[in-house]
Amino acid sequence: MAIAPDQFWGSNYYKHPPLTDEMTAEAERQLGVKLPAEYLALLHIQNGGYTHGFGFPMNRPTKWAADHVPLDYLFGIVTDPDHRTAQNILDTAYLTAEWGLPPRQVLLTGDGHWWISLDYRSGEVPSVAWLYIDLGEDIQVAPSFAAFLDGLLPESAFADDEESEPDAAEGSEA
Repeated sequence: MAIAPDQFWGSNYYKHPPLTDEMTAEAERQLGVKLPAEYLALLHIQNGGYTHGFGFPMNRPTKWAADHVPLDYLFGIVTDPDHRTAQNILDTAYLTAEWGLPPRQVLLTGDGHWWISLDYRSGEVPSVAWLYIDLGEDIQVAPSFAAFLDGLLPESAFADDEESEPDAAEGSEA
């Protein structure tokens, strides 16, 4: 992992409980998959939440940006149905149905229009996918979660597309 594990996590805003082996086993049972060891290692440090703000470089533009996809937060595993959170991989089945996502995904982060997921469509070892629903983007980001982690860079490594676009738009409107 290019980012040191102790430099990965930001806030645990939703106060997810520490990950246990029982929670992992229940998540894998419900999702019908074996979760990557590297993902579980991160969740043992902090069970999901906001990161220090990263991006994964892309060699093609997406709806998000010309050169990367974001990782501002990462879903954890929360098995207590009374614990309210917006960052739980166990919401994958509901969100997949709600947003019409491809099958065999485990959602890691996203807002409804876009997602980064563990993609199990090709087998038991998932790749990492970028899904932008409104435009039909379905792109492999990395061949494995380990490769995804190894490729992460701080957000500051990418151009601030939002600040540069308004200037161009203002110039074209004149």
